Amino acid sequence: MRLVEIPSIEMEDRIKQEIEENPALEMSDDFTRSEDELDLQESSFDNNDNFSLDEYQQDDDIPDYKLNIQTQKDEVRNNYTYAASTTLFDFLKEQLQMKSVSGIIKKLAEYVIGNIDQDGYLRRDVESMVDDFSFQSGEIVEDDKMKAALKLIQSFDPSGVGASSLQECLLIQLKRKNATPEILNARRIVEICFDEFSRKHYDKIERKLELSKDAIRLAIEEIVKLNPKPGSEWESDFTMNSMQIIPDFILENQDGELVLSLTNRFDQQLRVNKEFSDMVEQYAGDKKNQSRDLKNAVFFAKQKLDSARWFINAVKQREETLERTMSAIIEWQKEFFLDGDETKLRPLVLRTIADLTGYDVSTISRVSNSKYIQTEFGVYPVKYFFLEKMQTQEGETIASNEVKIILDECIKSEDKQNPLTDDRLTEILNSKGYSIARRTVAKYREQLNYPAARLRKEFI
Repeated sequence: MRLVEIPSIEMEDRIKQEIEENPALEMSDDFTRSEDELDLQESSFDNNDNFSLDEYQQDDDIPDYKLNIQTQKDEVRNNYTYAASTTLFDFLKEQLQMKSVSGIIKKLAEYVIGNIDQDGYLRRDVESMVDDFSFQSGEIVEDDKMKAALKLIQSFDPSGVGASSLQECLLIQLKRKNATPEILNARRIVEICFDEFSRKHYDKIERKLELSKDAIRLAIEEIVKLNPKPGSEWESDFTMNSMQIIPDFILENQDGELVLSLTNRFDQQLRVNKEFSDMVEQYAGDKKNQSRDLKNAVFFAKQKLDSARWFINAVKQREETLERTMSAIIEWQKEFFLDGDETKLRPLVLRTIADLTGYDVSTISRVSNSKYIQTEFGVYPVKYFFLEKMQTQEGETIASNEVKIILDECIKSEDKQNPLTDDRLTEILNSKGYSIARRTVAKYREQLNYPAARLRKEFI
């Protein structure tokens, strides 16, 4: 069950670790892999984990895997000035080294940098930092000096770094721009009407600041160009390059016949080391002439041999479980896999696949977690094919995905100056024959990553 839950990219590391720990296990000759390629995928397991035979035999439950993977985007990313530094912390320290400031201010600035999070924000107030710095260093400092150090950091690139809130972050960026009428109005909006701006209450901004619609529109165009997360360049670069989706399954349509294969058949790549096995048999057969130490060594070697055979069998069972489960999912959602039409996806729950395969529901859950399948229409998480069911007004059972597609189309085509409320969306879906409650519409809208109507309103 532990092996079933591991996705392919981690399974390779798991096998590599087992081979390193067990001399009785090896890769077959027809499966070779360069060390450079292996080094690109460092094991995600803790170095202190010892995957002993006793641990495998424990029948305890482990939490569902939660693996956040971001696919690498095809479009070319904009180059930024600070790409050479490995981290935001390093980049800020480099700028600090170039400043001629007193020793205490430099120390405090380094302390401030150490408290900045990955988004570029400083989530602590000056007073608490002064208290902690004084306690840790034994050096009493004034609040004014910490404020001076913070002001210094806020003058660094990326613009907006060291802010304590989104409002302050935007203001820092605006104050570093040329004072054009649009920028000056943008400053007033962020400084005086930030709450109205965040809620898109443009009419209130118009009345409060006595600005024309055109002036507000031009000012907002400047605001939306700003970076709400100054540290995101480093975070996105790390995320993009550290992990990408490696599908566990590949599905091909060969003249109307769906053919499933695993990305890697690990059970066909493993075998028992013959020299090790022959050595164990040789010494085990000569029990009369064995010393106590030799008997202990033979016993240890036999354990390693049994462990290797057990591991190979466990990997084989893993492959069979994955293949059998995915085959059942494909059969259930066959119409979708034939042409990629998402409206043809049928309602599906874990229990259904468990009944079809004979496995326990927890096994199906483990297979679907953190696994991906490559199809002719793209790469999908296996979980994508498990859908809630609902009924139309005619009593027909459909998948929730069908409703989400219609909901998505409605929101995309709405009047952006007068976006559709959840009540209105509910009425539209009901008129199309879908019996759905307003709270369900709100849930599906959130799953599609659309905010509420007032937050989708655009000022044109």
